Formats: sequence, structure tokens, C-alpha cells
Amino acid sequence: MFDLVIKNARIARPDGTCTEGDLACQDGLVKRVGGEVTADAAETIDARGHLLLPGVIDPQVHFREPGATHKEDLGSGSRAAVRGGVTSFLEMPNCSPATTDQTQLDWKLARAQRTCVANFGFFIGATKDNLTSLNSVEPACGIKIFMGSSTGDLLVDDHESLDRIFSNGTRLIAVHAEDEERINQRSAELIPSSGNPPPYSLHSEVRDPETALIATRRAVELSQKYGRRLHVLHLSTAREVEYLRTNKPGQITSEVIPNHLFLDTTDYDRLGSRAQMNPPIRDPDNASVLWQGLHDGVIDIIATDHAPHTLEEKSKPYPHSPGGMPGVETSLPLMLTQMNAGKCTLAEIQAWMCEGPARTYGIPNKGRIEEGFDADLVLVDLNHTHEVRDEEVFSRAGWSPYSGRQLSGWPLYTVVGGRVVFDNGQIRPGVFGSALNFADADA
Repeated sequence: MFDLVIKNARIARPDGTCTEGDLACQDGLVKRVGGEVTADAAETIDARGHLLLPGVIDPQVHFREPGATHKEDLGSGSRAAVRGGVTSFLEMPNCSPATTDQTQLDWKLARAQRTCVANFGFFIGATKDNLTSLNSVEPACGIKIFMGSSTGDLLVDDHESLDRIFSNGTRLIAVHAEDEERINQRSAELIPSSGNPPPYSLHSEVRDPETALIATRRAVELSQKYGRRLHVLHLSTAREVEYLRTNKPGQITSEVIPNHLFLDTTDYDRLGSRAQMNPPIRDPDNASVLWQGLHDGVIDIIATDHAPHTLEEKSKPYPHSPGGMPGVETSLPLMLTQMNAGKCTLAEIQAWMCEGPARTYGIPNKGRIEEGFDADLVLVDLNHTHEVRDEEVFSRAGWSPYSGRQLSGWPLYTVVGGRVVFDNGQIRPGVFGSALNFADADA
């Protein structure tokens, strides 16, 4: 007797083809793929020909716990995740207190085990004096370095500290690549000290493309110097793509987020501070180069940088308005809508959002539908289009920058560890995710 059988599905394979038939789960694993499953099951779902995908792995979210749970917490963020077909997430350390040692990591792990309906993993945050913790805490998916200031108080921007971190240890380093010196310089030059508040669009000028390129180049040079495994987070500029095209050895990977693919500086007129994030949205002609970088393999994976703030906080005048926006529950429908439009393929979506993140962070047994792999799955409806609505957002923030957009590919069911957790708009009680394991992700 199986725990779960999904019948009459179009089962996505890594090469982009689909197997029509049934899928069976037992003890948290995929046991049968394709054909007809006639054995009894504790639960049976009729997929009615809909597409069954591996669960998405979102390798960059900010769920704000501890310290800012009025915006989000691990439980609410994970519920938003499974609503969007995300079955595993990696959470960032810039909470309060920041995740910079074993004590804080243990607290998060214990909290997540009690509240998270998706699988979870955590970064350890770099400071200028916690080198021992960076290389010793377990389990951590990687070291997060903020080379430029963002939400929270983690910042490592001097060459001596960066060199010390890159030259000691083997754990993957993920960088928020914006140059702090240039941010401060351009802030002083461009942001008026008095008078009427400047427009929110000034944010994209303060943190201009050169701000990102300087920091990305610096991190790449340190990675090359020490052979250190490096992941460049939320790559946002055409300049970075072209630089990495000729400066990306095997130990370096990179990612892009939907906000830089689907939003641009013209959206400030419509969204105001809701479009403000770090690194910022770019000029309209920038996204095409990011898309090309994805297709070419210069950019390896897609994350969301889900970073919610309340609308009250967002309503503050610039530069006091915080950077960041929700995104964990819309990333898969955004990409599947693009697939329907012919802009990417089913194989690419799985490589960018499922298997790629698992490979990048050394997460075993996830990211594809194969017998013996973990039964983290999402059944989506490619034929139905539904509008993004603020009032339907699961994130505690209660809004989306994509509100009003018509998207297809919304999840019908999300399965975590062989158990249905999201069921046609509802979270089922009593289903929780598990802590992720991290194998050696060194290139």
C-alpha cells in the first residue's frame, strides 16, 4: 500500500519530455513513475492530465524571523512558498539577532521544525570577526556576505576581512554584490539633504550598474585567487553577465531573480516604493541580456530574494523606504507563463528552479522526479489563467508587485515528503517539512 498515488499526470522529466501515467510515493520517496499504479494508497489524487513537476527549491528568501515577524515568519513564509510550488527554501541570516553562530542557527532550526510546511535550510552570516563560526556551524548551506548594506546590520566591505574569509575554509560563499563605497558616494551626491523627497526611481541611480559590477568583479577575483566556491546572488545587470561570460571558472555560479526579469525602471511610476529593492530594478533593455545569460548558462539558477515589508513601511519617503518585495509564491507561475509564451522550455525551468539549486548547494536527492528521489512535487494547471491579487497573497506582507498580472501554471497540489501540504488553495494541517542536508557543494 502506497502513501500517495497521483494518477493520470503528465510527469515532467529532466530533459523536458513528459511521461503520462501514475506516480506513487512511499516513506517520503518516489517509488513508481509512469504506467498504471493499481495498488491501494492512503490517498489518491486524479491529476486529470495536469503537469507534475519536481518541487521548486528557492535558494534565497528572507522570512524575517526572529526580529521582524510583523512582516513574515518562518511559518507564514513557508506557507507562501508551498502555495507557489516551492517545497524547499534556503533562508538568509539578516534577521535580528543575525544568524552568525551555532546558537542562532540552532534556534532557527528548532523553530522551523515546529512551524515550516516546506523543507528548510539556513545560511550563516559573515561579520568581520566570526571566521571560526563561518567554517564550523552545522548544518549551513553556505556563508552569506553582504558586500553592500541592505536590510539588517550585516556588512563586510573591507578587503582585509573579505580576503580572510575567502582564504580560510571550503564552504560555499554567496555574495550580495554591491559596492558599499560607491553606494555611500552616490548617496551623498544624488540624495538631497533637504526639501521635497526625491522619487523612488532615484534608487536605481544611486545603486547603478557599476555599483554591482565593482563588487561582483571583486568577489570573482577573490574566488579565483583562492579557488574558493562562490555563488553570486541576484545578478541584476547586463554588465555583470558580460563580465562573467569570460570570467566564470568552474567554482563560480550565479543566479537571477524574477524581479530583474519582469520589472524595470518604468514600473516605479506604477508601483512607487513597491518596486524598490537591492540590487534595484534596471532599465527596460537590461532584462533581455539576463534572459540570454540564463539560456547560455552564464546564469545558473533562479531564486526570488523574497524580502517582504509592510505597505506602511514601504510608504515612507525615499530614502527611508526599505528595499525588498515578496516573491516566493509567484516565481513558478511567472516562469510557466513565459514557458507557455515560448520564452523558455520545461527542461530549462527544471534546470533553473529545481535540479540547478540542488546541485549548486549540494542538496542530495532533490530537484527531479526519479524513483528513489524525495517526493517533493507540485501539480500545476497550465491551462487556467488567474490574476495575482493582493488579497490572495499568503505572505504576511499581504501584497505582490505583480498584482494585476494574469499568470498561468498556478499549483493545484504541493507535496512535501510524499504528503499533500497545499490542496487547491488550502494548507493542510499537520504536515511539516524537514531540515535539508548539504553534501559537499565544492566545485
